[in-house]
Amino acid sequence: MAIQNIEQQDSFEEVLEKHDKFLLLKHSLTCPISADAEKTFERYDEETDTPLYILPIQQARELSNYIAEEFGVKHQSPQALLFDQKQVKWDASHWNITTDALKKVDKD
Repeated sequence: MAIQNIEQQDSFEEVLEKHDKFLLLKHSLTCPISADAEKTFERYDEETDTPLYILPIQQARELSNYIAEEFGVKHQSPQALLFDQKQVKWDASHWNITTDALKKVDKD
């Protein structure tokens, strides 16, 4: 399944309605740690059937802030979030975004 960018609140709401479970990566386009997290996310896409989305922070600041406020998750970048049944069930940031971490939360 191809990873899709998501930048608008209405698109994010559609994703929430469409999928019971999905992973979202908040990604800074200028941060090397975030670039590593994006590569990890892209590799993980080949191992999972769970839909994956990337939110580019610089292009979607409003959506990033909305997610932080609406779901009570402090904004970080990079930050991976597992949404399950329209709630954030897990999040990790920086070097904690690993293939093993994604596999573990994706199986639960």
